[in-house]
Formats: sequence, structure tokens, C-alpha cells
Amino acid sequence: MTTASALMDIAMIITFVALALGQILSMVRLVLGPTPGDRILALDTMVINALGLVVMLGIYLGIQIYFEIALLIAMLGFVSTVALARFLLRGDIIE
Repeated sequence: MTTASALMDIAMIITFVALALGQILSMVRLVLGPTPGDRILALDTMVINALGLVVMLGIYLGIQIYFEIALLIAMLGFVSTVALARFLLRGDIIE
């Protein structure tokens, strides 16, 4: 095994662990968040962490469909965050 591939493997493991830890900590904030705003931000952070995990899985496996899945997750996460924030502020999503 070359040193470049060994370094890449170590970087992938560290990245997976960091993203998984971030996902767990965001889940804790989602459950324990004192305000609804904190919970919405925790959900948005969980979407970003899931996006990172999907992209890293695509890089690790070398399959390009994961990058399209990541785009879909990003779009759905943005729309859901905006809808939740609007519902929280106004009590209605559609004017």
C-alpha cells in the first residue's frame, strides 16, 4: 500500500467519524433544545451532516449517483428549513 492511499484512508475514517459525531451532537441539540429556533437549527445542521456523509460515501465507493442524491438532500433540506422557520414565525406557510 502506498503512503498516499494510506493517508487517504486515514482522512476518510477521520471525516466519517467527525460527521457522525456532528450528527449525534445535533440530534442531542434537537432533543434538548430549549427553544424551537434551536431545534430548527439542529435539524438544518443534521441535513448538512447527512449531506456530508452522502458525499463522503460517494467518494469512498466511487459511485457518482451519490452526488446527485446529495443535491436532492440539499434542496429538500433548504426548503424544509425555510418552511419550518416561516411556520414558526407566522403560523402559516402559504400566504
